[in-house]
Amino acid sequence: MIELQGLVEDLAHDGAGIVKVENKVYFVHGALSGEQITFTAGRKRKGRFVGVLISILQPSDDRVEPHCEYFGICGGCSLQHLNADRQFDFKQQQLFENLNRLGKVEPKIRLPGLQGTTTNYRRKARLGVKNVPKKGGVLVGFRERNSGFITSLNHCSNLENRISKWLPDLHKLLDKCSIVHRIPQVEVAAGDHHVALVIRHLDDLTASDEFNMVEFARANAVQLFSQRAGLDSVKPIYPEQPESLNYRLDDHGIVLEFKPTDFIQVNAEVNAMLVNAVIQRLQLSRDDRVLDLFCGLGNFTLPVARKAGFVLGIEGETCLVDAGNANAAKNQLLNTEFKKFDLQQENIKSESIKSILAGGHFNKMLIDPPRSGAREVVSQIVPIVQPQILVYVSCNPATLARDADIMVNHNGYTLTQAGAIDMFPHTAHIESMAVFQLS
Repeated sequence: MIELQGLVEDLAHDGAGIVKVENKVYFVHGALSGEQITFTAGRKRKGRFVGVLISILQPSDDRVEPHCEYFGICGGCSLQHLNADRQFDFKQQQLFENLNRLGKVEPKIRLPGLQGTTTNYRRKARLGVKNVPKKGGVLVGFRERNSGFITSLNHCSNLENRISKWLPDLHKLLDKCSIVHRIPQVEVAAGDHHVALVIRHLDDLTASDEFNMVEFARANAVQLFSQRAGLDSVKPIYPEQPESLNYRLDDHGIVLEFKPTDFIQVNAEVNAMLVNAVIQRLQLSRDDRVLDLFCGLGNFTLPVARKAGFVLGIEGETCLVDAGNANAAKNQLLNTEFKKFDLQQENIKSESIKSILAGGHFNKMLIDPPRSGAREVVSQIVPIVQPQILVYVSCNPATLARDADIMVNHNGYTLTQAGAIDMFPHTAHIESMAVFQLS
């Protein structure tokens, strides 16, 4: 293969170094801005030329030694070779560039970033499983970058220690499972007091399999569940009646219970900071009626209800709506309600919106959509509700920028504040918050 040499001009959104050589733009993972490197041209992927790093002729001052032996192979991280502060600078830059370039907007105030501990922060994850006898048996871990292969992990510096420490035993457990070739995934979730593991299996477990799983769960003090098909098939193996997983938001006296398969923010420390930041930007009083869209099981809804007059949470998944109402009752909050409604349908009729709102007026709004964003909400629901303040929590700066364009250039709002949140250190994932005010 031909060896090429070039200067890394910038980093792409996924953390790959951008190098221009012979009228072609190459994306080289492992390279940093300002570095002079040698690389080989790999195959084209998703419309762009990929380069494979060979050597660094002139390293960046921001380069650090990755702290994980799997870095560079495992797809769980992409930025461990970059100084942690510079990682966050990169994420902030990505956020504001997206807002400016795609959204044609600029916040009046750039918020200081929210950052927490950078290792062993992750309390929720899905690990791939594959039986590969040629590689010594069962592989358990995150998928490799741009590959269907699995990096087999005996530890992970991103996962909470309570999860990471039993990865070697998990390998042994699955290796002696009779249907290991039919186990594609293990989902892990940690609450404040308990850790749970859900084994996804495509064939029935034998009595011996379940016995071994009980022994593993006892030895490692974890709750263990099986999942034969959809979410309604999840059932406990050990203990037979497990205590509910939960996490506490101490600043608001809120405890949220959740199932191992429910969505929660993966970083407990940063999530607590984010909840506080959202409440601060909503400027709440008992006169406020707040609409919380994509509310999940109440991560924002219930703390907001501590300060507002009334909060209505809207969510598309029945299980999360049920969890939200149950959490409201457990926290003795009578001024909040959760309802089911599909917020991502293409044409939301105004009658449907007014019906779900039950004729109530809401002067403030909070949205926390999936990566696809909230185009339908900002284009169809916001013009009807017309909240004075809207706080948008985003996990994708590109769709946030697209929606900010609608909010500012079509709905008559001002983007008053925006900032990045380091929910996933050492990855290129960017969480952010934007605040819109009706002009």
